[in-house]
Amino acid sequence: MSPTAILVGCTELPSGDGDDDAVVPALSSLGFSVSWAPWDSAADFASADAVILRATWDYAARRTEFLSWCESVPSLFNSAEVVRWNTDKSYLVELLDAGLAVVPTALVPPDSPASFPSSDFVVKPSVGAGSRGAARFAPGADASAHVAALHAEGHTALIQPYQSSVDTSGELALVYLGGIYSHAFSKGAMLGSSVDSSGLYLSEQLAPASPPADAVALAEDVLDAATALLGILRAELLYARVDLVRGEDGKPLLLELELTEPSLGFRQTDPSAAVRFASAVRQQLA
Repeated sequence: MSPTAILVGCTELPSGDGDDDAVVPALSSLGFSVSWAPWDSAADFASADAVILRATWDYAARRTEFLSWCESVPSLFNSAEVVRWNTDKSYLVELLDAGLAVVPTALVPPDSPASFPSSDFVVKPSVGAGSRGAARFAPGADASAHVAALHAEGHTALIQPYQSSVDTSGELALVYLGGIYSHAFSKGAMLGSSVDSSGLYLSEQLAPASPPADAVALAEDVLDAATALLGILRAELLYARVDLVRGEDGKPLLLELELTEPSLGFRQTDPSAAVRFASAVRQQLA
């Protein structure tokens, strides 16, 4: 009997945004019976061999419900434990404390005072997706109103100095499948971009990329540190996307580590990447 794989979207994007289109035939070619379903649908997730989070981009407003659903799915990738850790950007502070090169990050819980960098800075919710709720402020600006608005919605605010390299070179996303490097792509600046028709994320300018050695080295260190914090092996991550920017000194910094539902840039790389993804799914089930 063929193993079953369910790719998971949301009500607004029940079959994703198109980036995973090549994954369905790739999984089918390796013997899987594949379907799509929103995470909050009546699909039989419990009986599937692999339930793969791909476009669950409405989770931020329903995180408690989403995490409860994740914990109810026996064969979820990535695991519910990973999802719980990764859907709150406070993990960035944990990685900073572990000695990683991370964009400086301060967390401001509700009812706590905020202080702001003397340079351009960004304020966003610690739980969020697609840059929703993120705003950029000029040096010396008082962002208290934005912080208060995030607090009123129950969010912890996350404050970071803005990395000006994003304006010229954007971000670099390195994709790992089964803990092994697969490919990379670049992302243009998103702040100020228009919202996609789904209303769930800001439109991105994406292009293929070849990561330099220092970026690869940092991405490897980030994955090693994150899996150590989680107490798992890198191979236990079906997918990971490491988003890097250049700091003022030109060295790479971690902006985000995406382990829950990131676009993996299959449209920005060679067709064999989808086959590598399908092979990594089989590895998880071995």
